[in-house]
Amino acid sequence: MLSGIKIVEIEGLGPAPFAGMMLADLGAEVTVIHRKGKAGVITAEASLLDRGKRSIVLDLKDTEDLAIARGLISRADGVIEGFRPGVMERLGLGPDVCRATNPKLVYGRMTGWGQTGPRALQAGHDLNYIATSGALHYAGIAGDAPVTPATLVGDIGGGALYLVAGMLAGIIKAGRTGQGTVVDAAIVDGTAHMMNLLMALGQGGGLSPDRGASLLDGPHWSRSYQCACGGYVSVQALEPQFYQALLKALSLQDDAGMAAQHDARQWSTQTARLASIFGSKPRAHWAAHFEGFEACVAVVLDPWEAASEPHMQARSVWDAKQAHLQAVPAPRFDGLVPTINLASTRDGDRAEILKELAQS
Repeated sequence: MLSGIKIVEIEGLGPAPFAGMMLADLGAEVTVIHRKGKAGVITAEASLLDRGKRSIVLDLKDTEDLAIARGLISRADGVIEGFRPGVMERLGLGPDVCRATNPKLVYGRMTGWGQTGPRALQAGHDLNYIATSGALHYAGIAGDAPVTPATLVGDIGGGALYLVAGMLAGIIKAGRTGQGTVVDAAIVDGTAHMMNLLMALGQGGGLSPDRGASLLDGPHWSRSYQCACGGYVSVQALEPQFYQALLKALSLQDDAGMAAQHDARQWSTQTARLASIFGSKPRAHWAAHFEGFEACVAVVLDPWEAASEPHMQARSVWDAKQAHLQAVPAPRFDGLVPTINLASTRDGDRAEILKELAQS
């Protein structure tokens, strides 16, 4: 889908290399500039986030290597970097310098706090960003501290995916006008924006300022329950027909105590009732039991279990052939089969890259 698009990624951790991976998955030619002298440090080349990318090692404080980086950027459609504000400028690779020689360049900047604001230069991590944006507040149950979610919410959801969206929008604009742009992708911005779907519940009274008291995080029909084996099952029977299917599957359709789906005063009692039922049988029992019921119930799987789950297996979502268990590219496109392209070895494309620069 992005064949012909050239992206230069400056090596980093977390959301920036994930964004580069996704652009590479979509067909862009992504060249990642790795740093020298990082022995013993977990870098992008040690993970699956480098799949499908070309690799060159450069010391951006070295005059000759800096010239190579500038040469790559001058021929690129986009750049991705994930440093604190000002770092790229000090290296001589800030957006003003790069766009002076390449006006169509889309310069993607990935940070937690953004390029401006009182916290812009502060250290932080995923949990801090989503705490500040409001996205962490509803993670958990009533009376408990917010649960630390996987980095999917901040680094990936509000960070990498918003950077990808911004890069693609900028590339479309550059294709129409010849003028690029700077993408200021901040995790606090993206995760706050993601909250709009939840905030929309407030328009109808379905969102409470209290954790565990809203339409989707308070009811007995919207939570996970532990099974007898220690595993879990998820339940989210939101619409009335699905709630009725849930009750029927559990032989509770005639139970007066379970009839009121939206009476918050009964939720705690109803939750205890379902907890007792689900806790009486192992997860495998419930997986088989709910087949054929449209009750919006699914067992909770870890990634390795998900790889062999029939639906996920039928779609070949997970792949374990390349030494790492990893998900194949998404989304899917008509007529194209999602495939994983192997990562280049560290600095493995130096000769080819330098030859291209010499010829251009």
